[in-house]
Amino acid sequence: MTGIDKRPVDHPVLVRAPGPKTTGLHSGLVGDPIGNIRHHGGDDQAIYAYAREDYDWWEKELGRNLAGGAFGENLTTLGVDVTGAMIGEVWRIGDVLELQPTFGRVPCATFQARMAEPQWSKRFTRANRTGAYLRVVTPGPVRADDSIEVVHRPVKSVSIAEAFHIYMLDKSRLARLLDAEGLPADLRAEVEKKIS
Repeated sequence: MTGIDKRPVDHPVLVRAPGPKTTGLHSGLVGDPIGNIRHHGGDDQAIYAYAREDYDWWEKELGRNLAGGAFGENLTTLGVDVTGAMIGEVWRIGDVLELQPTFGRVPCATFQARMAEPQWSKRFTRANRTGAYLRVVTPGPVRADDSIEVVHRPVKSVSIAEAFHIYMLDKSRLARLLDAEGLPADLRAEVEKKIS
C-alpha cells in the first residue's frame, strides 16, 4: 500500500499532530493514508508541502505536465518558497493552522517508481527542489486557496535546501545542521553521532 497518490479536495480538511511515526495516527491530515509508517509520517513529517513553481520547473525538465499532488504532497503551494523555508519557521495557513518546516523530502523507491524516470532519485536529489515536511504547531482546518504567511522566523537556522544538500551531498558540513533549532530530534541525534 502507498499513500503517494494525492488528489485535490473541495472541502476543509482537519490537520492535527499525528504523534509518533510508527504508533501514532501517522499523517497530520485526517483521512490521509500512509503506506510505509517506518519512513513516513509522524509529528516531524505530519504534512508534506511542494511548490507549484517547482512543479513548473520540473515540467520543463521532464517535458510533461505534473498536477498538484503528483509528488505525494498534502499541500501544493503557490507563491511560497517552500525549499527556501528555514527549518523551524512557522507558517500560518488560513486563520488558525500553524505548521513548521522540519526537513526536505528524501526520495524513496515508491517515488522513483511513480515517476518512471531514469535515475529519478538521484536527479531529484541533485536538483534540490525537495519541498518540505512540516510539523503541526497549532491544529486547524486547511482548504484550497487558504493564504500562507510566515509568522515566525528563528534567529538561528538553516534553509530546507541547504540542510538537504548537506545531508545528501556534502556530509563534511553535517555539523551545520545543528544550527537549526527546529531540526527533528531523531535527525539531530543522527548528526551528533556522525560528527562525534
